[in-house]
Amino acid sequence: MPDSDSPLHEIVITAEQAGGRVDHYLASQFEGAGVSRGQIRKAMDAGRVTIDGIACKPAHKLSVGERLVYPTIEPRSDEQVGSKVALDILFQDDRIAVINKPAGMITHPAKGQWKGTLTEALRGNFAQLSSSGGPTRPGIVHRLDRDTSGVILIAKDDEAHEFLKKQFQDRSTEKEYFAIVIGVPDRDRDMINEPIGPHPRIRERMAIRRGDDEGKEAQTFYEVLERYNGFAAIKALPKTGRTHQIRVHLAHAGHAVLCDPLYGGRRVLTLGELKHNDDPTVLLGRTALHARRLAIAHPDDGQVREFIAPLPQDILQTQAKLQELRPAR
Repeated sequence: MPDSDSPLHEIVITAEQAGGRVDHYLASQFEGAGVSRGQIRKAMDAGRVTIDGIACKPAHKLSVGERLVYPTIEPRSDEQVGSKVALDILFQDDRIAVINKPAGMITHPAKGQWKGTLTEALRGNFAQLSSSGGPTRPGIVHRLDRDTSGVILIAKDDEAHEFLKKQFQDRSTEKEYFAIVIGVPDRDRDMINEPIGPHPRIRERMAIRRGDDEGKEAQTFYEVLERYNGFAAIKALPKTGRTHQIRVHLAHAGHAVLCDPLYGGRRVLTLGELKHNDDPTVLLGRTALHARRLAIAHPDDGQVREFIAPLPQDILQTQAKLQELRPAR
């Protein structure tokens, strides 16, 4: 139960958040932080959660433009602590930091996975982080999937956070990903324009959802960089930012990202698979997707800054092996 002097969080409901119950939204904000739904319910029963200044019921449906205020709720244990994990910091100043996230690191706590997250590492590396994203997402403006490496942007104060978040919402950022996909696309470049929503049966997955209210507009442009024997390297530029967007779109196009267990059907790539022998050496053991470049206006002066994360070693060595085994032309 929060004390009366617990820090408050204030947000204005967007179209993305509208339509859901307020208690479900709050549960998502505290997910993975050791905060129970019962604790959230008690805070609401005590009138500590308000919509436009009025205490609200748990079942209240959020509407665009409503101002939601809720308190910090302390977790039931001391699990939410910082860790002095070394981070690959591409850039930082007083307002923002840009991190080259390694594959395998969760961006923020989810489903009870609070150890080894980027937020835990951020707490251990930075004295100040924005609070706009909620108590379990300090500094987090956007996210990358667990096995996706590359550029991720961090806000150090709430004003910078809102300035940066608006650019993602307005789709004025420039995001570029590198991927190795299964199969060789016929076209050199293409735009995939298919709505994405939750998979109707599998909770962990997203899916193409045409003709229903669950599907949200999603666009991904891709360009083939290199073709190999049964694989290709591509550049993907998502115009929207749906969950798993690039992975879902490329799989729908018949070219799932290599080593994507959710959408590509395999977790690892061995040398034996490429050389058609029994060599069990694992060449790649995670989704071959890397957030290579991000261009965004800086909160201080509005000038566009570009940040680039070099391709990681596991993707480079996979690419080199595919190039080596490419048939002679």
